[in-house]
Amino acid sequence: MGDDVDVRLELIRRIEARRASINAFLRRVRPRSVRLANISIVSSALAAFFTAGPAFGGVTFTDAVQRGISLPDSSIVWRTLCLLATLVSLVAAVSVHLNKSQETASQLSAAEACNTELEGLQTFLEFAQFPVHDAVELYQKYITKIPFVEEVPVNP
Repeated sequence: MGDDVDVRLELIRRIEARRASINAFLRRVRPRSVRLANISIVSSALAAFFTAGPAFGGVTFTDAVQRGISLPDSSIVWRTLCLLATLVSLVAAVSVHLNKSQETASQLSAAEACNTELEGLQTFLEFAQFPVHDAVELYQKYITKIPFVEEVPVNP
């Protein structure tokens, strides 16, 4: 009986340590993912903004801007807007692909799901007569879903 209690407590400690490492991963990765998504959205909107004037207003728009800011040639207006649109489109594309290439969204989802599963398992171990050997199997099953989360060593 004492061995079963010791094993149960050890498993609970391991679950707590694993959940701490998952939470650290989420705190580190989630803001970066959000930042890249926001950069992509804003950059795409700016690209649309920079091309809207010449696209809808045509020569009338570029001539009006040229006169408004005293430029020698109206082609400077559309060339500048096209250059700006190109640059922010490039920023949008790079930020989207950085986020996708690192599989950030799927990793965040898997880590959050695993954290929830481990929380449930911990609750079962703490409050229910759940067999320890079954709990160990579930623990192993859950953590295989998050090989990208660095494990924090268990403190005795």
